[in-house]
Amino acid sequence: MNQRKKPDLLWILVFIFGLGVVTTGYAQGFWERKLDNAYQMPVDASQPQQR
Repeated sequence: MNQRKKPDLLWILVFIFGLGVVTTGYAQGFWERKLDNAYQMPVDASQPQQR
């Protein structure tokens, strides 16, 4: 019965950790690109950002 709870908690922690890494990495790259683009050309909001 208790065998099922541990892996679930582990996967939740792994998921949160991975999500945090991905979001911080993406946010960092996004802000760097946004600041770079702000100096070079006006930001085109209608164009989706491809990564």
